[in-house]
Amino acid sequence: MSSSPVAASRIVRLILQDFRTYASLDLTVSRPLVALVGENGAGKTNVLEAISLFMPGRGLRRAELGEMARHEGPGSFAVSVTLDAPFGEHRLGTGIEPQGEGSRASRVCRIDGMPASSPTAFAEFLRIVWLTPDLDALFRGPAGDRRRFLDRLVLAVDAEHGSRVNALERALRSRNRVLEENPDDRLWLDALEREVAELAIAVAAARRETVERLASLILETREEESPFPFATMGLDGDLDTLVATLPAVDAEDRYRAILRDSRARDRAAGRTLVGPQASDLLVRHGPKDIPANTASTGEQKALLIGLVLAHARLVASMSGIAPFVLLDEVAAHLDPRRRAGLYDALESLGGQVWMTGADPGLFAELQSRADILQVSPGVIESIRIP
Repeated sequence: MSSSPVAASRIVRLILQDFRTYASLDLTVSRPLVALVGENGAGKTNVLEAISLFMPGRGLRRAELGEMARHEGPGSFAVSVTLDAPFGEHRLGTGIEPQGEGSRASRVCRIDGMPASSPTAFAEFLRIVWLTPDLDALFRGPAGDRRRFLDRLVLAVDAEHGSRVNALERALRSRNRVLEENPDDRLWLDALEREVAELAIAVAAARRETVERLASLILETREEESPFPFATMGLDGDLDTLVATLPAVDAEDRYRAILRDSRARDRAAGRTLVGPQASDLLVRHGPKDIPANTASTGEQKALLIGLVLAHARLVASMSGIAPFVLLDEVAAHLDPRRRAGLYDALESLGGQVWMTGADPGLFAELQSRADILQVSPGVIESIRIP
């Protein structure tokens, strides 16, 4: 892990144009903690989603770009942030431009007014982690949900990971299509499987490195009295075993042989059965040493929060940048002890934190430490909690 000083940046200005429910918004904030309060449907999560677009991927809702444009607007949207950072002030922008009939939305990225090739370029200036209510069932849900969660953990420390995952998915689709339509075309399958193996080992290795680093950090920094229990973690999958036991070149050769020998079975299944797309993230409740999915609902929530906090510390350690933390309705079901512990932990991270909640009372103890903002449809303004 990097031992270099951690840079702490803040968003001091957020501008939205035709984004979701916002026709136009120009918001300034000044503190490291920002709490957005308002009724359900007022537009709180839309603000978090806008900030999440400064990370590779589709944001915290995983929505298509066209869905983010305001319904009554021109079909385009723009989001920009002004960062106050130790290395100077910078303005980052992203959005989509008006499209022709039937055209797919094309993303635009800018840094200080100059075009950027992709959202990956934003990683030089900021990193982002988040937690939303959709993740509350992470440990009980399907393995695919945990793979997506894991890939987001990796993406926060390795901005190129998303490109590798997308390339692997495309290569797997191509192999599946050839198996279905031209199963005897061995030369074509050999070429596709070479590409699949190279990408698959890279994806699996990046996941393994992140899990090992995160697990190590959690064990090194765990506090027995913390309101958020520590987690132990591992990966489960045939390819994960290969990557853990063989050098990368040998693992790639072995996986390519597995693909070749599994063509008939994969063709019958209509998909590739062995690979990173079949891996699972295994999480255990550390103090109780039980699978996370068997813990109580409250314990699972606390475990997930602890995992996200640890990940934020890992991002800071590896990238040298204290990440922005986006928390959607995270405090609503926490008891007072855990809520106070969460706020203290968030402040200790060093980065800016944006939180949402329907009940202003959840943030009363932050009155002197946070920008507390009332959100109503299309409007955000500062308030004091009685």
